[in-house]
Amino acid sequence: MKRAVALATLAPLAAVAGLPPLCDQPAALNAAQQARLLQVSATVKDVLERTGQRVALISRSGLDLDRLGLRYSHAGYALRGSADGPWSVRQLYYACNEGRPRLFDQGLSGFLFGTDDPARGAVSLVFLPPDAAEALERTALDTRQALALLGATYSANAYAWGQRYQNCNQWAVELFAAARGGLVAADRAAAQQWLRTQGYAPSVVDLGFAPLRWLSAFSPWLHNDDHPADDLQQARYRVSMPASIEAFVHATVPGATRVEVCHAGARVVVHAGWTPIADGCVPGDGDTVVALD
Repeated sequence: MKRAVALATLAPLAAVAGLPPLCDQPAALNAAQQARLLQVSATVKDVLERTGQRVALISRSGLDLDRLGLRYSHAGYALRGSADGPWSVRQLYYACNEGRPRLFDQGLSGFLFGTDDPARGAVSLVFLPPDAAEALERTALDTRQALALLGATYSANAYAWGQRYQNCNQWAVELFAAARGGLVAADRAAAQQWLRTQGYAPSVVDLGFAPLRWLSAFSPWLHNDDHPADDLQQARYRVSMPASIEAFVHATVPGATRVEVCHAGARVVVHAGWTPIADGCVPGDGDTVVALD
């Protein structure tokens, strides 16, 4: 029973980095669920196309992280010029069968299929002004540079200022640093140094109960040995999450814009702006609502 309780608590922590819950594959989607998510994907692709942009920071919901105060768990880069097809997403994923992180290019629909709840979900898209977008696209498409920023060892709760481990969102923000900072042939140390000088603040995940940090013993994808002792005593992790990456972009890139797309029940809501869409995917003034079949 103790192990079952621990695993149930670990699930949202593991989702902090684009890891399938406990390294299992998401539940198979039935035909109706697939059709619904394909419609959502078409709406997201339409938003991407209408911007005239070629790259977007894209984040999606996965497991329910409400208890941690988080809507989005996994970030990557949607690239119009991807060799795998328009708007494929370049991202870090943990390859469970290999026991190592990998750089992974995935079609937009497949990216959205990686959810624990096909009945509801959300996607966030952040766009940069032309000069910054051009540098980001170039860096994201540069496989050699993207791999140079890929850590050797994965941890879902990787400390944002450490280099022992890495999660998907940490790779994404370090790649952003390489692009935005003009860091040619950057390594992780150079990217993190640039982020520090620019005032990047990782997300603070408050566990609320110090003994929960011991749950890392139940999972090979959670680690404590890279976190400062004071953080562990306070039962908190400082990790890179989509929310912290978006906040950094908003604060440091003038002219950056954001669009959120959510779906629930028979509707998709498209919401433009840096304020979050209402909980429950409730449309507000100025939002666009698309009916699902």
